[in-house]
Amino acid sequence: MAYDRLRTEVDAPFGETVERVRASLAEQGFGVLTEIDVQATLRAKLGEEMEDYLILGACNPPLAHRALEADRSIGLLLPCNVVVRTEGGRTVVQAMDPQAMVELTGLEQIKDVADEATARLEAALASLA
Repeated sequence: MAYDRLRTEVDAPFGETVERVRASLAEQGFGVLTEIDVQATLRAKLGEEMEDYLILGACNPPLAHRALEADRSIGLLLPCNVVVRTEGGRTVVQAMDPQAMVELTGLEQIKDVADEATARLEAALASLA
């Protein structure tokens, strides 16, 4: 799937991986603006059980600013979502490909922003391996 091109799997516990992901994102200039514990939410709201599943809304302020300067509506595609989840005894980390911003909007002026965001997210994921 094109939207999950940015993906890695690690042999580390979920909680440890979440902390490593936060640190890796910070090293690449991203802060975490939002955190959605999907597992806890589904349990509380629906009584459903599922594996560990956390969505982190990562933002690199300089990149977000450049994208918003190009098009205020780009906020619909921000922040960059990073998912940490368990699958088959491993922990999976996935990030939404920032190139989707260019593809969905057709705005060439945000291509440089998407390229830099992609490179930073790739570096963050690579550091987890």
